Amino acid sequence: MPNTSPDSHIDPAASLRYWNSVAANANTMLGMLGNYPWYTRIDLRGSKTFLTKIRRLIPDCPTSGKLARGADCGAGVGRVTEGLLSQVCTSIDAIEPVEKFTHVIRASQLHRDGVVQDIYTMGIEDWVPEKKYDLIWTQFCVGHLTDVQLGRYFGRCREALVDSGVIVVKENMSTDPQGLDMFDEEDSSVTRTDEKFRMLFREAGLVVLASELQLGFPKEFKLLPVRFYALRPLK
Repeated sequence: MPNTSPDSHIDPAASLRYWNSVAANANTMLGMLGNYPWYTRIDLRGSKTFLTKIRRLIPDCPTSGKLARGADCGAGVGRVTEGLLSQVCTSIDAIEPVEKFTHVIRASQLHRDGVVQDIYTMGIEDWVPEKKYDLIWTQFCVGHLTDVQLGRYFGRCREALVDSGVIVVKENMSTDPQGLDMFDEEDSSVTRTDEKFRMLFREAGLVVLASELQLGFPKEFKLLPVRFYALRPLK
């Protein structure tokens, strides 16, 4: 029987065409996030609060000061790198498949100062970590991977953590009335359900340390729900 699951419709070439059509400049991520100037402020504030909470839950993880090394997976032009990770990590690696976006990161002050170190122009489905990370941050990008690719990615991330390390996934949630994943033809991506994410985490040997919804978005804009997951290796 043919595969009719939503992720079977993902076309990597179509995804890259879509993101290559988006301008690569300081305002790029505002366009990616619906052209709402206030969105990124609320988004980053929620991320900082969530990360502060989970650092208190991890044995041997310092609750203050900077972590040694972070990774920004699906980094775009470095919005999260600049607005969050550079404030909580001493060094950061960036993984992003769109070359004109990584050019922006390479030209950034953070890269010139050595805060951003290695920049990998590739999709996260192809990234094989060669270092150990205290924090692997993955936001608004896993919809371009099939379930199989995503499970393998989570497995590689699990192996790339230091003992006190954590993976954070921040993604839109499906609102399908039948509780199914949703395919978006515009950028060739899938928006998954909470149930699907938790199944993929379990299969990759990860446990959900904490999870919560991003709060603060005005209801009148009817945006998709956004959920955080903090993941640790299953012992």
